[in-house]
Amino acid sequence: MGPSEWVYLNGRICRAEEAVISPFDRGFLFAHAAYEVTAVFDGKLIDFEGHVARLQRTLTGIDILTEWTDEQLEYIHRELIRRNQLTEGFVYFQVSSGAYGNRDFAGPETLVPTVFMFCEARQLIGEKARDGVAAILVEDQRWKRRDFKTTQLVSQALAYRDAARAGATSAILFEDGYVTEAASANLWVVTAEGTLVTRNLGHQILPGITRQSVLARLAESGLAVEERAVSLDEIRNAREIFTTAATSMVLPVVSLDGAPVGTGQPGPITRRVQALYYRAIGANLGMHAPWVTEASAGPHG
Repeated sequence: MGPSEWVYLNGRICRAEEAVISPFDRGFLFAHAAYEVTAVFDGKLIDFEGHVARLQRTLTGIDILTEWTDEQLEYIHRELIRRNQLTEGFVYFQVSSGAYGNRDFAGPETLVPTVFMFCEARQLIGEKARDGVAAILVEDQRWKRRDFKTTQLVSQALAYRDAARAGATSAILFEDGYVTEAASANLWVVTAEGTLVTRNLGHQILPGITRQSVLARLAESGLAVEERAVSLDEIRNAREIFTTAATSMVLPVVSLDGAPVGTGQPGPITRRVQALYYRAIGANLGMHAPWVTEASAGPHG
C-alpha cells in the first residue's frame, strides 16, 4: 500500500501526479514546516479534534499563522477520504511556511503556507499489534522543541535506520540517563514493580493525541498510571513496554537491544490497554483483535 490517488494542494483536490511544489519552498529548504496525521477506521476520523488543536498549536509555535476553522479542515479531510474511498488508514496534513522564489532564512514578515494533504490505506490493527516488535535504544539527538510536530525528522529517520540495521522495527530514544519517547511514538513502561509509567509532558516529548486518549480510557477503567521520566535501568528491567501513536495505535515492544522484555510476549497490561483503545475507536475485538483475551477486554469485549 502507498499514498492514494487523490491529494489536496493549496486549495484544490487533484491527482497525486499533478501536485507540484516549488523547489524554493521553505519546507524543503529549511524544514520550516509542520504536519499532522489522523487515523481513519471504518471510514471515520479518529481523535480528529485533538489532532487539529495540536496542529494549530504547532503552527503558532513556528510562526505560521492561518485562519482555518476546524470545520473547514474536517471537510477537506472527509472529502479526501471520500474521493479515495478510504476505509482504514491515515490522512496526512503537511503545512510548510511557503515558497518565495529565493533562499532567505527569515523570509517575509507574513508567511503564506503551502498546504498538502494525502491519504494512505493501511491496516491499523495487524500482526505487529498482535505479536509485538523489537526495539533498540538510541541517543536522542532532536531539537529542544519536541512538543511541536514539525517535519524536522532526520534524527528519527536515522534512528529507524539504525533499528533496521540491528534487525529491529523501532527505536526508543534516551538522553541524560532517561528515556524520552520512541522515535515516532509515545512510550509506556510497566516497571519491575508493576507500575505503569509514561513520560510527563514538556518540551522533551510530543504531546501525543493517542497518548491523551489512552490516558482518558485508563482513568475511566481505574488503571493507575504515573507520568514521569523512566530511567534506562527501569526500561531495561521492565515487565512490559508499549508505544502509542496514531499510525500504530497501541504497539507492544517485546524485545529491547536483543533481550526479551518480560516474557518476550505482549503482557496483560498492554493487552488491556489495547482492548480499551480498540473499543473506543469502534473496533469489534472478535473481528479485529481476537488475540486480545476476554480477561483483558473486560465484560464488553
